[in-house]
Parts: sequence; C-alpha cells; structure tokens
Amino acid sequence: MKLTSAQIDQLYTFTKQHYVEYYDLQTELVDHLANAIELEWESNPKLSFETLLNKEFKKFGVFGFMEVVEEKQKAMGKRYNKWVWNHFKAFFELPKIIGTVLLIGALFYLFKFNENNIKIIKILFLIQFLVVFFVFVKQGLLINKKELKPKKWLLEKIIYSCGNFGGLLSLPMTIGNNISSNISYATNSYALFGMSCFLVVFGLFFYIIWVHIIVH
Repeated sequence: MKLTSAQIDQLYTFTKQHYVEYYDLQTELVDHLANAIELEWESNPKLSFETLLNKEFKKFGVFGFMEVVEEKQKAMGKRYNKWVWNHFKAFFELPKIIGTVLLIGALFYLFKFNENNIKIIKILFLIQFLVVFFVFVKQGLLINKKELKPKKWLLEKIIYSCGNFGGLLSLPMTIGNNISSNISYATNSYALFGMSCFLVVFGLFFYIIWVHIIVH
C-alpha cells in the first residue's frame, strides 16, 4: 500500500510539529518515515497510518528527531567547508596564483617605497572594513527576508551564515589600529610584506565566500 498525497503532507506537518524547521531535513525524514510505513503495511495492512507513524517515531528515541537534525547539520557543515576550501585552493593554482603573487608583490612595492606607506595601509584596511561591514549588513537583511519564507532550507542557512562575518568585521579594524600605534611598521620589510599578504589573502577569502558561495 502506498501513501497518499494527503498522508505525505501529514508527514511534513508531523516533522515540523516535532521541531524540524528546515524543509530539506523534513524531506529526508518524510522519505524515511514513508518507506518504513509502507514496508510495515505489507505485513500488517490492517494497522492505521497514525499507529504506524507513532510506532516509527518511537524508534528515534526520547529526543525524537533531534539527533538526526544534529547529524545532518554536521554533515552539511563539512560539505560547506570542503566547498569553500576547493574554491580557495583554485587561487593557488596556475594561472590564478600568478595574479595573486603579483598583487602581493605590487602592494609590498607600494608600501616599501612610499613615504606615506602607513597612511596608505590604514586607508586600505579602512576600505576592507567598510566592504565587510556593508556585506555584513546586507547579509543580515537577506537572512531576515528568507526567514519569512514558508519553506526554510538548512543548507541555505549554513551558506548565509558562513564566514562568521561578525568576526571578519573586526579583523581589519584591529590590525589597522595596531598599525596606528606602531610606527615601526613603516620601515620593517617583514611587517610590510606580512600586511601585503594579509590584505590579499583576506580579500580573496572574503571574495570567495561572498561572490562564489553566497551570491551563487
């Protein structure tokens, strides 16, 4: 015996009532419950849909669907981290690595041989801060807008929450303030090279998260 469309809808409602708010997780659980109920019906056709549903739900234990949701979140988190890392590695392969090295070299040359290098560095860090701040605010608005949808997706939530933008927001300002209080950076080649690398790598990381992951 196969489940009807109304019974499938009832399974979605059941999972939502038991605190599974994301549609992709609901779908996996509905498929599992539907297959289990149909299989049980083959040997016990007289049992009601509600009886079999409650029987299958008890198999999840006292915490219900909670453990399944946690495992799925971990799995999606790993999938997302691998996804970001693959995008990031692409910039350290030919030909993109050439452009990355050249950009770092250009910034280092600009910092090393310009008497206003500290001022330039502070301006670049300020620009990074403003860009991250703008995206941080825009991202928050997008998340709030999507939360109003009747269907919420766990994968979408993970992607829109990625990167911990709150932490990224403070990083350029922290380094910028440190530069302001330590004028010795102006003549230290290692410090100038380090800041050149940071500006480029931080920019790439943020670009990958926002353009290649969130926007797409």
